[in-house]
Amino acid sequence: MTKTLLLMRHGKSSWKDKKIPDFKRPLKKRGKAASAEIGRILRENELIPQVILSSPALRASQTAEIVAQESGFPIKVTFVDSFYMAEPDVYFEYLSGLDESLERVLIVSHNPGLEAFMQLLDGKLEALPTGSLAYLSLDIKKWSDLSMETDAELIGFWDPETELELKKVKETIVTEEQEMAKDKKDKKGKDKKEKKEKKEKKNKK
Repeated sequence: MTKTLLLMRHGKSSWKDKKIPDFKRPLKKRGKAASAEIGRILRENELIPQVILSSPALRASQTAEIVAQESGFPIKVTFVDSFYMAEPDVYFEYLSGLDESLERVLIVSHNPGLEAFMQLLDGKLEALPTGSLAYLSLDIKKWSDLSMETDAELIGFWDPETELELKKVKETIVTEEQEMAKDKKDKKGKDKKEKKEKKEKKNKK
């Protein structure tokens, strides 16, 4: 059987506290929501991996743990120290040493290295935004055969953070339109009332 690879960039992280080191930056609320959505996508599409490999940085580890919980992943997430801000060669080297019994693997890590790794495998997908997931089928039967020459096919791509942001923008637009309509209605009612009062005042004279 061919090997399949799920590549996920960590969810949107917080820059609120500038004193926090990069390694310890946590997820924002939006990042947590997107991570949970990816977990549900994995479960609903029967794509739960046999192993989840994550960078130990807080924003990546939180992403991986949320995905694991929401997808129903049955075992603990594996944290790989070398994945923190790794270059593509790190992923190639680590994956080529995996147990051959594993068929589907999920990596949660960082750009630009993870995105570059994905592009080396499949040049069709140009970007891997925060919180997004790429599903690749690798043209190999053994992990030990993985190399920069390995061909891969993009099977699926999900970007819930962008979808959540678009939904938020649409909701804002709808709210603004509703407020404008209400203001217009209130003004119309006020004008009508003033006109009526003027007419009554004129009739009294």
